[in-house]
Amino acid sequence: MNAPLSRPAPGRVRPFAKTRTPTTPKLLKLILGRELAPTRQEYDAVCDATWDGDKAMDALVDWMYAYGPRQARPLFEQALDKGVSSIKDCPQPLIDFFRSVDTPPAWLDRELVNEGAHFIHGTGMSALYVLRDLALMGGYLLSGFNQSLVMTGALSKGTSRRVAETGKWWMDCTEPDGLDRFGPAFKSTLHVRMVHGLVRRNLAARPEWDSAMWALPLNQIDMVATYLGFSVVMLGGLRKLGIPVTPRESKAVLHLWSYACWLMGVEEKWLVHTESAGVLLLNHTFMTQSRPDWTTRELAEGLANEPLERTYAHFQGLRRQWDYHTHLSTTQYFLGTQKMAQLGLPENITSWFPLLTLPPRFVSYTGRRFVPGLRAAQERKGRQTQRDMLAALFGDSEHDIIRPGADHPASM
Repeated sequence: MNAPLSRPAPGRVRPFAKTRTPTTPKLLKLILGRELAPTRQEYDAVCDATWDGDKAMDALVDWMYAYGPRQARPLFEQALDKGVSSIKDCPQPLIDFFRSVDTPPAWLDRELVNEGAHFIHGTGMSALYVLRDLALMGGYLLSGFNQSLVMTGALSKGTSRRVAETGKWWMDCTEPDGLDRFGPAFKSTLHVRMVHGLVRRNLAARPEWDSAMWALPLNQIDMVATYLGFSVVMLGGLRKLGIPVTPRESKAVLHLWSYACWLMGVEEKWLVHTESAGVLLLNHTFMTQSRPDWTTRELAEGLANEPLERTYAHFQGLRRQWDYHTHLSTTQYFLGTQKMAQLGLPENITSWFPLLTLPPRFVSYTGRRFVPGLRAAQERKGRQTQRDMLAALFGDSEHDIIRPGADHPASM
């Protein structure tokens, strides 16, 4: 007899019996070496982890409130920027937390992390299309994700700013050496991790948060699914856009995001180092998510219209319209007409943009393996394209990660 879950499965989780179908396609089963569906043990582990937060950060946030938020927050920022040794008589909880993140995991290979960053540079706008039009837009179909977004003001505040802040963190993480101890990605990741801890604490205490349905806000499984979006989903999406990915490049990208998300508070047992393991785990996280609802359409509409708010120095109106239609076309290519309808997006859109650009993209990315200097040039051009897009998202506002206002659940 199977052991019962240590904590009840939240209402959003699909019953185990319904995870058995549909069966895995034969080719995918051959690649994975097994069915996509979880075993009972895997199912129980994933369901149980919807009640797990980030133990180290949650403990630190509890200490910050007990110590006094106005005094504790500056100490955290100083420890982040200069190290705990810069703080006279540093409180032990801060020392304990930073000791855990300042000691890298034994498996970390910084050269491999940088290889992953350089590969991502070379993908240019293609990576951004995948992350925005597949991972983010497709994620809105899983309404379990949406609840914390809605309750932190995602529907009332500008989508452009929210996407830009995520983009800034992504750019930091994909800078060579950015994840080194005092690099920009290390600092921004720990800052976002603290914001997540504050949101988790405050949302869970609100009477309108339905724990029986949604489990813990920003729980481990939600974080795992997000982490796999940056790695496994991105790699699969790039291939579908015509970019060949070698096993070494795949390994490097997975390694980069495994370390970034380890710093973000994802428990080591959920980190993956092969795409096949990532595909399996991603599928298992989907069973904890509920079906599309009103939040799906509201968030999708905001993201679909976001290109119409971008800032360009020249031909702004024309470029906004171009971006709007190319993003919709790419979403249709990745998600299909049925899911476009579930998102509340126009159903008469065709996949014209990715289909027209796929052949030249495939030729270009295949050729760089044989033409000396082409790869380096592609990386330089691709990274500049990514920087330009971030600038268009931020417009005239400061390029920064999230800084919660007084009405945000992460405000202290």
